[in-house]
Amino acid sequence: MLHLLYILAFTILAVIAVANLIRNLIMFSFERERNYPARNAQIGNQGILAKRQLTPHPELLDSAGNIIKEPLLVMRSINVEDARQQLDALYESSPGHKRENSEEA
Repeated sequence: MLHLLYILAFTILAVIAVANLIRNLIMFSFERERNYPARNAQIGNQGILAKRQLTPHPELLDSAGNIIKEPLLVMRSINVEDARQQLDALYESSPGHKRENSEEA
């Protein structure tokens, strides 16, 4: 009898969850079609929005406070051997790396 009660309870919860999901999808689709007024037209937030638009994000500034106009991530192609040599050099220069000669002695 207790099993049937659990099955009934979880079935009701599943139906409520699916109904809520469908209702939210319908509401989001209506909300997407709605036209909102421009942000600058709002009365109380004009000063805050003006400050937010004038101040760039700190990661976009260099140490002097000037805006960086170059890309923040530059990738260049490198072949496998060069990458392996650079990784080996980093590994060998790391403080935890022990030399083979010191291990044999």
